[in-house]
Amino acid sequence: MAGPLRVNATVTIPENELTWRFSRSSGPGGQSVNTTDSRVQVRWDAAASGVLTPEQRERLLGRLSSRLVDGVLQVTSSEQRSQLQNRETAEQRLAQIVAAALAPPARARRATKATRGSQERRIAQKKRRGNVKRLRRDTSD
Repeated sequence: MAGPLRVNATVTIPENELTWRFSRSSGPGGQSVNTTDSRVQVRWDAAASGVLTPEQRERLLGRLSSRLVDGVLQVTSSEQRSQLQNRETAEQRLAQIVAAALAPPARARRATKATRGSQERRIAQKKRRGNVKRLRRDTSD
């Protein structure tokens, strides 16, 4: 937990780039819910981060554009009663989001033609269906 946040094999976010904020959680906590700051908010300025290559930064900013506010990614956790557990949850969630955004794009699908057999099966099924509907028609004209 304390120390740099490892995202993947090539990216590790240093601790000094993460900004933590703690507040009172509205979630479970019993009598201590109004007295302890168990809600955790972690912020990371992706646009100004020194750990990303220009290609990584461009990919991350493009993919997370709807989540970023002025280039800053924010993750909040308040599921647990403990601030420590919420910190760990927020760190894990931040690492998952960044890793997913940095993942290389999927290979483009290669266009293929439908096989002759699949085309014949489709046409045969259409003919069967058409015959069923034709037999349902009212023939009393």
